[in-house]
Amino acid sequence: MIALALVAGASLNTADAAKKKQKDAKAQQEVVVPVELKSSSDSVSYAAGMMVTNGLIPYLTQQQGVDTAYMADFLRGFQEVVKADKTPQMKAYFAGMDIANQLNSRMIPNMVEEFTSSPDSIITSLLYRGFADALSNDTTHFTVTVADKYFKEKEAVDKKIKEERLYGPNRDAGRKFLAENAKKDSVITTASGLQYKVLVKGEGEVPQLDDKVQVHYEGRLIDGTVFDASRKHGDKPAEFMPTQVIKGWTEALTMMPVGSKWQLFIPYELAYGERNAGQIKPYSALIFDVELIGIDKPKTEEPAEPATPAKKPAKKTSKKK
Repeated sequence: MIALALVAGASLNTADAAKKKQKDAKAQQEVVVPVELKSSSDSVSYAAGMMVTNGLIPYLTQQQGVDTAYMADFLRGFQEVVKADKTPQMKAYFAGMDIANQLNSRMIPNMVEEFTSSPDSIITSLLYRGFADALSNDTTHFTVTVADKYFKEKEAVDKKIKEERLYGPNRDAGRKFLAENAKKDSVITTASGLQYKVLVKGEGEVPQLDDKVQVHYEGRLIDGTVFDASRKHGDKPAEFMPTQVIKGWTEALTMMPVGSKWQLFIPYELAYGERNAGQIKPYSALIFDVELIGIDKPKTEEPAEPATPAKKPAKKTSKKK
């Protein structure tokens, strides 16, 4: 009997707790009063509120990672910010939430990626602590100025070490290829380090920097991998100014007569340098076959001819009798 009484009491307590929880949750829900649109301004304002949600759901799900099952929570947060618009304490509170979201969604992932495969790594818990200590004026380990200088120095050193580890072999392979290639009789090396080989000798005009050129080309890595070609984009030649391309191309195009076809061997310093460009890894030497089809000269306005002054009608003279 005592056992049954205990079980019954426990059941009643559980049921009461569940009811209380439901009651509290219901009390927290804001009563939604039906809206009445009594004037044109009412309607315009209400329509404006609905209008600005256009595209919001895809933004929340794709950019903010919000699950639409929790839209009630989103609206609760929205209403809190709206109500706190004139409260300094709540403004500061929500500003902190906004900055935390920016850190978590953009800045910290970029830092983590940057330091991946380098001697150091980003530990997010310590990053958050450093953030809080800086704003609390805790200078136990660093001042903000010293921390900024220390971080940037370590960032630069770690970047060099990371690049050497990841791309040093690629740079060395390019240098070795170009050194061997320069020994060939058909290859000409310029003062900048650009190498080229004349496949077809043109007899036309040589482009100037402000000309627009028309070229067919194919670009390859030193292992023979084709990463781009003009004919992949249609039969028409590519058009651009010599100043709009990598340095190796600029130099070559301003030496090539129209009708020429050259093979270019470009060191990474005259190509994409330390940048990663799709299939082209940092520090990559490149090979291009370039055929200069024609030149489109910039149009110059001809000076307008001076207007011919209109002839004045001759005055009639009366003869004296």
